[in-house]
Amino acid sequence: MQDRKAHIVILTGAGISAESGLGTFRDIGGLWSRYDWRDLATPEGFTRDPAFVLEFYNWRRANVRKVAPNAAHHALARLARDWPGRVTLVTQNVDDLHERAGSPEVIHMHGTHLTALCAACAHRWPAPDEMAPTDTCPVCNRTATRPDVVWFGETPYHLGRIARALESADVFVSIGTSGTVYPAAGFAADAKDAGAETLELNLEPSRNAGLFDRARHGPATEVVPAWVESLIAAP
Repeated sequence: MQDRKAHIVILTGAGISAESGLGTFRDIGGLWSRYDWRDLATPEGFTRDPAFVLEFYNWRRANVRKVAPNAAHHALARLARDWPGRVTLVTQNVDDLHERAGSPEVIHMHGTHLTALCAACAHRWPAPDEMAPTDTCPVCNRTATRPDVVWFGETPYHLGRIARALESADVFVSIGTSGTVYPAAGFAADAKDAGAETLELNLEPSRNAGLFDRARHGPATEVVPAWVESLIAAP
């Protein structure tokens, strides 16, 4: 890529945060091999046992607050700061490691652990350390508090904004994703159809590896900083 004004659209998944100590979902030993996603990541599971679901997300929220951004997060923040063109960062992750690394604008398509959502009136507010089924919404006062995360069967956030970014992308980069969860798994095809160059940075080839023009495989803390350095240092 030679155009210093190129629009780079980046999608990150669980693999970029794994080296900070946050578990992935679909790998061997990942969260969904130890827990049933139907109980913990669906509206139906929440309806059956809200206390159990909230306890799980309280645990995950506490883990997020214990860990720090790694070299890959910092490299993407550097890219956003130093790249002369436009950088759009979309993440499937519900942690805030990109923000803590210094990325100025992050599109959280699956929501975030750090806010609570009222299922009755859609108000959002900073999530407390511990959420409970008896919590009330600070606006409507109903006991309809839930995590502000997108569960299976729900529509991801900001899809229109993401689609517009993909349509104008010159380069699409997928980092640390399994390539199995839609609609994110289709972003590479969307960008490619719009004429973008596609690049995969991942520990190993993803399920949709055939959609990428180029790939670099290895730990995110190695391949992402090296890729960013190659862009910033290029004449």
